[in-house]
Amino acid sequence: MNTPGTTDDGGMHPGAAAEVGAAQIAARSIAILEANWRKTHTVPAGGLYPHQWSWDSAFIAIGLSRMSPRRAGQEMDALFAGQWDDGRLPQIIFDPYRDKDYAPGASFWQSSRIPGAPRHVETAGLVQPPNHAWAVWKIHQADPAESRRRSFLERNYSKLVHWHEYLSTRRDRGGSGLACIVHPWESGTDNSPLWDTVMKRVPGNCKTVLNRPDLQHADAGERPSQKEYGKYFWMAERYRDHNCDDADPDYPFLMEDPLFNTLLAVSELALAEIAGELGLSAGPHLERAREISAALEALYVPDLGCYSARDVTDGTMVHKATVNGLIPLLLTDLPHADALLETLYGPRFMGNDALMVPSYDATAEDHNPALYWRGPAWFNMSWMVSVALEQQGHSEKAAFLRNNIARLAAEQDFPEYVDPWTGAAHGTRSFSWTAALALETTYHGSPS
Repeated sequence: MNTPGTTDDGGMHPGAAAEVGAAQIAARSIAILEANWRKTHTVPAGGLYPHQWSWDSAFIAIGLSRMSPRRAGQEMDALFAGQWDDGRLPQIIFDPYRDKDYAPGASFWQSSRIPGAPRHVETAGLVQPPNHAWAVWKIHQADPAESRRRSFLERNYSKLVHWHEYLSTRRDRGGSGLACIVHPWESGTDNSPLWDTVMKRVPGNCKTVLNRPDLQHADAGERPSQKEYGKYFWMAERYRDHNCDDADPDYPFLMEDPLFNTLLAVSELALAEIAGELGLSAGPHLERAREISAALEALYVPDLGCYSARDVTDGTMVHKATVNGLIPLLLTDLPHADALLETLYGPRFMGNDALMVPSYDATAEDHNPALYWRGPAWFNMSWMVSVALEQQGHSEKAAFLRNNIARLAAEQDFPEYVDPWTGAAHGTRSFSWTAALALETTYHGSPS
């Protein structure tokens, strides 16, 4: 006999999420997180993403903290085990038995041959957005007694400080106080229109034979093109062949991204909370968060009504409105908060009855609601916007997003991303951060 609202295989009938409520959504979310658990960490999805991804794990840990703060702590411990000597937390920690199931894999990076990389695990040389201190603080908040018993904050504070120091020094390639990303993959928004102009000058004649195992798990129309992958691999080859040293003077992709730097500021604020809990000075972290927030103002584009990316190689701003440019709403006392809210509610994003936040300007001619980061709505982005709205006092709008995150996740088998207006699923299914953040929203807790 099926649980009301579910199909024979345990899935959920469309429209059933509201009927069965939060308990059913939470139970199904937990089942996906359990299925994607690999002894020490959670994979984003069993087929398409068989390794541990950096910012995925932080989002996953936030949801896991609702189910088991201890498990959430293990998730972060596994990620920190791959930290490099220079402080970077790598984009991917590879499962040695799944090298042929994802490209580029461990055999491409050969990280154990690069000075400063760990020797006990193979990792990518790139990084991802720094949401990790935010996740660590939320894990502690979920069960402070368990956190203190396991010395969770003590174990991870210095690692997080080292990670932020790497971003604030070696990655401040423009001297502006903002960290640069050196590859679209580092943004987390791989084929966002933010990178179109700079990608035109990136060669596509990579040396690597382009094997695309991702296309075995997702339709080609929902993934970056072969041409884009040729450019992605060319940049990854060049970065790897320079020992990932961040000192290549002629490297063509150096971008200051508002999403990446907002999360660095948010995580500095989390480090201030962690320092306070440990009896250390929160002052340096608060000051660094203020510095990043002030530097972000150089990325605000008035005619877009949001923040955008800056090309450090020539100083030009990208004039395209993306969800990356709305994420600064997470920061309090933001000078342009009212303008960002107007943009969020307007026709570029949530206007025309969108259910979740589109990843790209809905009024743009090249908006595509089914193609990866060129239009669809992603659960992590909509969740962060819901957090920001709650902090900005827009509780009703925040609840609207939270409810749709949970409902669409359940109705569509926890997809990677969805059409912002119809809710139609795209990408892979049983996606871990979708499940984790659906679980988080069922608690109706406004993040700290």
